[in-house]
Amino acid sequence: MEKLNIDYTAVAINTGGRKGHVRTDDGKLDFDVSMPKEIGGDGEKTNPEQFFAAAYASCFGGALGAVAGKTSLRDSEIKAKVHLGNYGPNSFGLAVDIEVKIPHADSLEHAQQLVEAAHQVCPYSKATRGNIEVNVKAVE
Repeated sequence: MEKLNIDYTAVAINTGGRKGHVRTDDGKLDFDVSMPKEIGGDGEKTNPEQFFAAAYASCFGGALGAVAGKTSLRDSEIKAKVHLGNYGPNSFGLAVDIEVKIPHADSLEHAQQLVEAAHQVCPYSKATRGNIEVNVKAVE
């Protein structure tokens, strides 16, 4: 494995797991979490899958900016859908669908090329590659 030259480290601390509290060491994030209703929680607070979706969408947007070249990303939108599921009892997993709107791309095919290029350089895509199913798609 290639050695990473670290430029930044984010630190988050959780107590209580999915029914607990999370905060970052700098205090910018500091709130309770709960399980989604769909898996037996009260669904009243945010959850780890929402964190992951927000982070992946933001990171993917940065990667898209890095590969866009002269294509304007004005009015573009990245939607990350993080799916939580299972492979059987006590065997949980994630899958991700990323849908990207690039209104100023030359065509939907061109937008798809940009999306696939972003998927190659996005740090979250690199971290998940070969570990979970991730589908990327340009949409109108």
